[in-house]
Amino acid sequence: MAEKIIELKNVTKYFDDNLVIDNISFYVKKGEFITFLGPSGCGKTTTLRMIAGFDLPTSGQILLNGKDVSQLPPNKRPVNTVFQRYALFPHLNVFENIAFGLRCKKVENTYENSKGERYTKRERLSKKEISEKVKKALEIVDLEGFEKRSISTLSGGQQQRVAIARAIVNEPEILLLDEPLGALDLKMRKEMQIELKEIHRRLGITFIYVTHDQEEALTMSDTIVVMADGVVQQIGTPKGIYDEPANTFVADFIGESNIFNGKVVGEKQVKFCGKTFACLDEFGLNEIVDVVVRPEDLKMCAPEEGMLKGEVLSVVFKGIHYEITVQVGKYEIVVQSTESREIGEKIGLCVSPDGIHLMKPRYTSNVFDGVITKRNTVEFADGEFDCDVTQLYPGSRLDEEDYLITAAGEKIDLTGVEVRVEVGLSDISISDDAEAGGTTGHIISIIYKGDHYRLIVRTEEEEEDFVLSTDDLWNENDFVSVIIPKDKIKLTLKNQEAKK
Repeated sequence: MAEKIIELKNVTKYFDDNLVIDNISFYVKKGEFITFLGPSGCGKTTTLRMIAGFDLPTSGQILLNGKDVSQLPPNKRPVNTVFQRYALFPHLNVFENIAFGLRCKKVENTYENSKGERYTKRERLSKKEISEKVKKALEIVDLEGFEKRSISTLSGGQQQRVAIARAIVNEPEILLLDEPLGALDLKMRKEMQIELKEIHRRLGITFIYVTHDQEEALTMSDTIVVMADGVVQQIGTPKGIYDEPANTFVADFIGESNIFNGKVVGEKQVKFCGKTFACLDEFGLNEIVDVVVRPEDLKMCAPEEGMLKGEVLSVVFKGIHYEITVQVGKYEIVVQSTESREIGEKIGLCVSPDGIHLMKPRYTSNVFDGVITKRNTVEFADGEFDCDVTQLYPGSRLDEEDYLITAAGEKIDLTGVEVRVEVGLSDISISDDAEAGGTTGHIISIIYKGDHYRLIVRTEEEEEDFVLSTDDLWNENDFVSVIIPKDKIKLTLKNQEAKK
């Protein structure tokens, strides 16, 4: 097994009071091409910057070859970074851009005096040494003969190669690449993916790459670290993550997925979309699960031969396959096939056991810490909601002054009492009227689960998350209010006596 070159241990990063990286731990093997993959704002660039030394962790350790470098500045670490904006010097030609770092660099040379005594001197590189190193770097990125070209005359792809050459000419142990292909057009990006993979193979050093592009990560990486909300969701090979996603976020983010609510009804038997299917995953009887079926694993057939039967809603040609949406009862199911179908056509769908992947649900209910107010409402998640406080004491009631009277006749003032608040996913609704609910927030996640959407709404101050199911389609970043009916808020006392 290759040795660990980088290891992050319980690394957390705050910017002011904003938690950006939440206690992440993983390692990078020497010579590996590892990619941090996730949506914008997930913390992948911050993680890269902490490895580079541009940002320091709030807590935790970053180890380089087993030594803690968490507080070392960038120039003391054997890493170089290539940014999305290449940061090339426009007034210098290609040669001088690549040679710039070498001219600033000092190396230790060993000499022997007339007495035979050895000594070392820190000296700048000679012109010959610099020229040889620049020439070698240009060969690696296939830009021989470009030494005297002006940066302004180069294409985006050529500028990107110059930026890579400038980074590798210093012979770093680790090359960090922060979305370096983001400024290129699609065709050039695909070409550079292959080029980068080849450069990695030729150099044999460790590449740590940041991208939000799933195809890029799947194409280039030995290992992928999937991130969301500053948390590592899954680490694995591209094939492993695609075939066996750890949760619905990964399944939805990596490639196309059909995601359904399911229930285990027997040994390696799962029920979803109203039918029972054989599968390979083992879960407990009656366990609720998330079911993932990739579109390419669904096979179209005659209606009478299908495990599921439905009607074609849409057909879109994607170049290498057709993407066909089929209405099966109340469910919309996406199929990818090299064969086309007609809109309105009745078809059957089949899926083999190895095409069905079961996962434990990421969310089953919403749980918060709350406090009862003097109005007998409950404060939690940046808001205040009407609730039934009598559920805290079985057989209790409220008197005319809104004090709680227990079944034994005891009078209790609940003001300030801490409670546990639980709300079901289907018990929450949202509105674009900011005054309609008990709190407000922005939609940060939308996942379609066959016959409904699972949304996450995040409040602004405490950044609390509400997870809910809805039939309505919303957009990410929509500002909404959160509505919870009084009878859907379940309260239980925390380990504290009520104030009398």
